[in-house]
Amino acid sequence: MAVKGDETRARLIAAARTLIEARGYFGVGLNEVLEAGKAPRGSLYHHFPGGKDQLAAEALAASGKEIDDLIRGLADALPGTRELIEAVMDALADRMEEAGYTKGCPIATVALEVAATNDSLQKVCADAYTGWQRALADRLAADGRTPDEAGDLASSLLSLIEGALVLARAQRSRTPIERARRTAVILLNA
Repeated sequence: MAVKGDETRARLIAAARTLIEARGYFGVGLNEVLEAGKAPRGSLYHHFPGGKDQLAAEALAASGKEIDDLIRGLADALPGTRELIEAVMDALADRMEEAGYTKGCPIATVALEVAATNDSLQKVCADAYTGWQRALADRLAADGRTPDEAGDLASSLLSLIEGALVLARAQRSRTPIERARRTAVILLNA
């Protein structure tokens, strides 16, 4: 694919990521993605022959990878799980505030919208969550937790983070994330 084609494809994915995170799968039309991505209609079906589902799947996968990279990068840079969880929550809260609460979890809205009706998008969402949970469990195991403990605690921490993001976005306040952060420390110390 030519450089111009790669750039167009990347712009469409970036536009879809931003719009879908802010408004959900059903709240975004392809014309909006084309306008935001500064691309002609023909390029959409050239790059995404599967249409909106393929574009959304690739946008969600890219968003999932961004958060996975964030978690793993922080895990490598910080001395323990507590610091990792605090840094992840701070990064996500900062991201949300900087976007005027139009951003939260880049996966949650679509996961809730399509989990029962669109198997391909549900799988992309599930894969993202599985990756994040695995990254947390890997860090917990490195800190001495058994595999079962690490898996259970990673699931609980991810659930806590996700719930806090939903509440923070709904309330347009960082408070739920700060409360969840304190609760995460209690869980980690238990």
